[in-house]
Amino acid sequence: MDKQNTLNKFEFFDVTADVGFHAHGNDLADAFQNAALATFEVMTDTSQIKPAVKREISVESEDEKALLYDWLSELLFLHDYEGLVFSQFKVTINQKGPEIFNLHAEVCGEEFNQKTHEVRDEVKAVTFHLMEINKEKNGCTLQVILDT
Repeated sequence: MDKQNTLNKFEFFDVTADVGFHAHGNDLADAFQNAALATFEVMTDTSQIKPAVKREISVESEDEKALLYDWLSELLFLHDYEGLVFSQFKVTINQKGPEIFNLHAEVCGEEFNQKTHEVRDEVKAVTFHLMEINKEKNGCTLQVILDT
């Protein structure tokens, strides 16, 4: 993925001691995919990640913000415990009731290798601090702050 392809998917903003970003998408699922991409872009150059490993992720949460938090946290868990980095995300989101939101995703990436992947910042955790989900007619924008 070249820099041109990441244009308008996400942008970073300044946060003291942390990393913040706005992820954009045509809809909520698309924005969640771009939030995941931005999270891994903090760690390494995602254009260098090959889709050698595929994982399926399912998350259920009580609202959309919790779903975003749980989604990104699950990806960080896979990174921390399996050493994986991801660059491709296919997300579907369904609301099963007033307080039941489901996310199912297929993610592709590979094991992190310092010889082939640029080492950037370590992401320790996702935070709820200043988290926002803004849905409009022409798309969706998420605001996320990562603890680095």
